Amino acid sequence: MTVKIAHLGPVGTYTETAAIAYAQAELIGTEIDLRPYPSIAETIAAVASGAVTLAIVPVENSIEGGVTMTADTIWQIAAPLQIQQAIVLPIHHALISVATNLSAIETVYSHPQALSQCQQWLQAHLPQAARIAGSSTTAALATLAANPRTAAISSVRAADLYNLPVLRQPINDRPDNQTKFWAISLQPSLVGNCTSVAFSLRSNAPGGLMRALGFFADRSLNLSRIESRPSKRSLGDYLFFIDIETDVHNCPALKSALADLDAYAETVKNFGSYYTTVIEPLSPSAPTM
Repeated sequence: MTVKIAHLGPVGTYTETAAIAYAQAELIGTEIDLRPYPSIAETIAAVASGAVTLAIVPVENSIEGGVTMTADTIWQIAAPLQIQQAIVLPIHHALISVATNLSAIETVYSHPQALSQCQQWLQAHLPQAARIAGSSTTAALATLAANPRTAAISSVRAADLYNLPVLRQPINDRPDNQTKFWAISLQPSLVGNCTSVAFSLRSNAPGGLMRALGFFADRSLNLSRIESRPSKRSLGDYLFFIDIETDVHNCPALKSALADLDAYAETVKNFGSYYTTVIEPLSPSAPTM
């Protein structure tokens, strides 16, 4: 049986690296078919429609916070998406270019998150260069060889795949830069130590959110993350994503809290329970700064 795994493309993205690492750790002996998609939304839609078995998507970065496209899409999609596992990948950005020196570079391309994660380095070393956001960290790599005035922020692995030189690495502003990815499918995970839920409230009445979160606090259930996103219905109307540090299958207190939340909230989406694995990146050696 071949497991089809969707990820943000083109080839060489950090999301593809997370997908490969997940497959090597969790799908040993299984034939894997990696399928790049041009956006996070299309990656998630692929698993929701059944076109692929799994989708690997970025969720949160230690520097820039939540990945809004992922949160918005999994909320909007009607299919019962379930998280199989979280994958934490250390992120080491590289400046990739055929330019002979930094002063020749006029434009730097990358995903908005990568540009933000390297903004101090860019200001210090490439203040003259325009920063252009793209759909992924590898979207511009195919064009670099023909233009020595351009550069891209991506991984050393991506530079190797596209046969491009690395000028500097690592260039991320913080050395402990990490991104968390979710492996999502339509099948529930039966075990885990973290449960992710999203919900919207019926109104913006004072104390509404406090009451919703109180269902967990009253049962001594710890929330490791809470993130708000605009509902897109009106200004000031939000929905909320929370991570609870326990397994819904083996915790009666969490089942009870979720039952109260389901009765109180307007809409509740339970993405299931899962474990988190920290994985080292798949990258060859390269020159440093």
